[in-house]
Amino acid sequence: MQRKQLADGVMLTDIPAERFKTGRITLNFILPSQRSTATAAALLPLVLERSCAAWPDMTEFSKVLAKLYGASLSAESAVYGNRRVISVSISGIKDCYALDGEALSQEYARVLFEVAFRPHFTEGVFDEEALEIEKQKLREALENEINEKRTYCIRQAKRRFFGDSPNGVEKNGYLDEVDGITAQQLTAFYHEMIRSAVIEIMVIGADAAQVGESIAVQLSQVERAPSLPEAPSAMPRTAPLVIKEPMDTVQGKLCLLFTTDAIFNEADEAKLRLATAIYGSLPTSRLFMNVREKQSLCYYCVAGYAPMSGMFMVDSGIEHQNAEKAKDAILAELEALCKVPVPETELAEAKLALCSAMTGVGDSLNGLENWYFGGILKGRIRTPEEAKARIQQISAADIQEMLSHLSLSVAYFLTKEEPTHDAN
Repeated sequence: MQRKQLADGVMLTDIPAERFKTGRITLNFILPSQRSTATAAALLPLVLERSCAAWPDMTEFSKVLAKLYGASLSAESAVYGNRRVISVSISGIKDCYALDGEALSQEYARVLFEVAFRPHFTEGVFDEEALEIEKQKLREALENEINEKRTYCIRQAKRRFFGDSPNGVEKNGYLDEVDGITAQQLTAFYHEMIRSAVIEIMVIGADAAQVGESIAVQLSQVERAPSLPEAPSAMPRTAPLVIKEPMDTVQGKLCLLFTTDAIFNEADEAKLRLATAIYGSLPTSRLFMNVREKQSLCYYCVAGYAPMSGMFMVDSGIEHQNAEKAKDAILAELEALCKVPVPETELAEAKLALCSAMTGVGDSLNGLENWYFGGILKGRIRTPEEAKARIQQISAADIQEMLSHLSLSVAYFLTKEEPTHDAN
């Protein structure tokens, strides 16, 4: 893995990925996550991936990709803590497999740059018809959120947990704002992104020299003043908020959100990753073995940690009548891990499982890209091998210490019980 600066606020990361016959290039635009622009940020990639100035017709654009041996292009918007990332990616076969020796990486870079930097405008703004089509898609997605009860419960809990913090800005924007987004507003947001975003270019399995040279030439024609978003921050400790939303469903839902009260350094994050595995992210975890299997208090019970916002989460599918029992059992398992050292056998098995998962990072282009881009966002890039070596150094005392940092902030229930909204 190598990194190179192409221009002010523009970095290229080259990951060779020799084992694959395909490659991928991704332009990541990194911005502050803001409530005022969240819906525009959710709409922008949907409009960008439709066409561009060079190929304004979707059919014509599809033909261009087809000629590049069936290359595929996608765009998406994501939120990582207090940062919004808008990405445009192109994937296709490697140069060495081109039948006539075409410089495919260079062509991929050209197409990607056209899509990201020269969108299809009508009279200086995004096409109104295209925008209306994508607004309808986004509107339907937001309206259907409640149909997936597990996702709905988690999102409702997060909304209470983050409040007005930049960490809590919605990835897909806000339903009541979709209709009001105009082509002029979206165009203004786009121009601000191009001007101020930090750009991270991920080249995986493609010819990085071709990509870097092509994009550097193109970027020299773009006026920019990039600025790095503020450093990530964690939510402070608060008194636990217990919320019960009545919902007549076959299965109830429970989401517990904890704060770490800090963004951890690399060593402590590795400790919490292993602690999370032991507590609730492995099939042999305490939550699975004790709360689900032994006590039969839930259908599933999974723990996870968001390092860019300091949020720790446990979400579970429950019988309505077991809601409080499940919550108490989940918290009891956490308390037990804080008080009693993990047996060496259990610790070793968790390390083996976690390191095995890290070994699988290189099994897909997605896995490689997610791993290294996550490191870039956190400002500490490590190979999976380096991460595994750090995991092996963690002790049972480290597990106790890291889990003791957790403080419950929100308990959100979807149950048939009467609604409550209490701080306990």
